[in-house]
Amino acid sequence: MSYLLTNCIIYSGTTVLHDHAILIKGNHVAAIVPEVAAPADVDRVDGRGCNVSPGFIDLQIYGGGGALFSVDPTVESLQKLQAHVRRHGTTSFQATMPTNSMEMMRAALQAGRDYQQAGHPCLLGIHLEGPYINPLKKGAHQQEFIQQPTTDSVAELLALGEGTLRMMTLAPEVTTSEIVALLRRAEVVLSAGHSNATYAQGATAFKQGFTAATHLFNAMSALESRAPGLVGAIYDADSAHASIIADGVHCDFAAVRISHKMLGKRLFLITDAVEAGTHGAYRFRRAENCFVDENGTLAGSALSMMDAVRNCVQEVRLPLEEALRMATLYPAQVLALDDELGLIQPSYRADLCLFNADFEVQGTVLAGELAWNES
Repeated sequence: MSYLLTNCIIYSGTTVLHDHAILIKGNHVAAIVPEVAAPADVDRVDGRGCNVSPGFIDLQIYGGGGALFSVDPTVESLQKLQAHVRRHGTTSFQATMPTNSMEMMRAALQAGRDYQQAGHPCLLGIHLEGPYINPLKKGAHQQEFIQQPTTDSVAELLALGEGTLRMMTLAPEVTTSEIVALLRRAEVVLSAGHSNATYAQGATAFKQGFTAATHLFNAMSALESRAPGLVGAIYDADSAHASIIADGVHCDFAAVRISHKMLGKRLFLITDAVEAGTHGAYRFRRAENCFVDENGTLAGSALSMMDAVRNCVQEVRLPLEEALRMATLYPAQVLALDDELGLIQPSYRADLCLFNADFEVQGTVLAGELAWNES
């Protein structure tokens, strides 16, 4: 399968191109060429005047489209979730399981493994958000499932999640250097979150192998003049990438703007999106632009990645090119996948998002296959 995607504005991740076409061969980008010089013997597909960016990459999502993976960790949930996120421009995602029973954590890893082995390229892996967190910063996580990490319990998760467990959120102050080393040897990305770490504890964590932080500001020790906390350690550590929920609810848009000034390309977007549910350990209801649990505690967003990009442009006042990188290239860098995802350039997977001037997703290309969002 080869075709030229024409009549579009290309946001490649490094430049903006008009009057160019993307040559797709199989599931990869073969070239970007001027339309006037495009080969005549290749089928052309009209891009309908859309903006075209790399497909979005969401490293933290729990549910959507009627599926709540954090309550129903099954292949069927992943199928629904993939269909949902693709309609909103996301072509790669990590399904996320919050602090839960070990039975549910194991089920999430098994479902992710089964789904990947069935050949679905959009699932990058499973993100376990817990259970090794600080109860003082649990947020909407369930107290009864919070654990202290042991080498045995971590080894069990690693054995089941081999190749599937890609990221784990844990509180640096509740773990040990031995646990960190065990996870790093398994190439799990360690993300500091749900943490009451001091600045010193956070700084040490980023020196020892933590490379990310989960939903900046939310459920973590704040930056104060005499206690810089985990937020201060994130700002200060050149190796620390941080996700942020740009919905204006989880943090003010000014906080997003300030953090971008501090972190630059180390700041990336996630949705942290959930779905309404009435059973299981996590029961959520919609509250305007977010979701809350039964106690009214903020529990997740109602964002899509396209929403987050739009907010970064319209509310945070970032250039569109940078907002798109926060949803594509920068999360790819967190997982060290930026040699195949997050840019539109030759040899990269042909994962694309097509959207109009109103930030409405019109279609996606997933591994070379174009699907329009027809009404």
